[in-house]
Amino acid sequence: MKLAFSTLACPDWTLEQVVAFASSGEFDGVELRTFGHGSTQIACDPAHTAPAKLLSQFESAGVAACCLATGCRFDEPIFPPVVGRVVTDIDRSVREAKSMIHLAAASGMPYVRVFGFEFRKGDNPKFAERRVIERLTMVVDAARNTGVKVVIENGGSFATGADLRRLLDEVDHPLLGASYNPAVAMNAGESMIDGVNAIGDRLWLTRLKDTRNGTPTQIGEGDLGCEAFVCHLAERRFSGWIIVDWDKLWMPELADSGSVLSSAASSARRWAASSAWRYRGVGAAH
Repeated sequence: MKLAFSTLACPDWTLEQVVAFASSGEFDGVELRTFGHGSTQIACDPAHTAPAKLLSQFESAGVAACCLATGCRFDEPIFPPVVGRVVTDIDRSVREAKSMIHLAAASGMPYVRVFGFEFRKGDNPKFAERRVIERLTMVVDAARNTGVKVVIENGGSFATGADLRRLLDEVDHPLLGASYNPAVAMNAGESMIDGVNAIGDRLWLTRLKDTRNGTPTQIGEGDLGCEAFVCHLAERRFSGWIIVDWDKLWMPELADSGSVLSSAASSARRWAASSAWRYRGVGAAH
């Protein structure tokens, strides 16, 4: 498995600062959050930087820009139900996601993260889910021949690993996988282990965060069972990305990101190494 951190943890850092921190040896890569062209929410938003420059900076530092994390979602209703397909812009979210795929491809990022998201009041869940599947299929088709894969993350009406698995099976495309957020799944009543097992080999990215009584806390000091989660991934020989989350953008009062991220990386690597040791049958002899 490989370790990265999300730039939601460091909204005030420049891209140069992000790359310098990532290249310190604790992380293998960075997930770059984007709010699109013209946004001002994150100083290191990749939409602000020429793709060739971004690619060069990461390659020179020897770390990966592993994922372009977007807020793209495909739940917008079609209204009126039939005529709306003619008179409304039903493909806006698809075009937005396609533009993010092009940005990722030009910047050397192998993944683009998207969401399904949420059924609206009065929606027929079956039809609402079909809208998401249709749009997601168009997006994934657009990734052909770009070198980019799409990962859909759980949230909203698709809160669990089992929900993601259903979408993956419906779209049935080799360029679509899952980004699993166990904290969201646990709030929906799914255990981390069940979620990982449900997704299976289509799990390409997963998030690592911890909370205590609903408030973000240092990885391993909260209620979410992060150590058990990392150990389970290690025992499954997970070879994808673990992305450390620290919600500094949404909660500016949180502690300094640098120390929190460094501690999280150390803990995750220690847990994974310990699990691998036991897995080989060596730890039991000592």
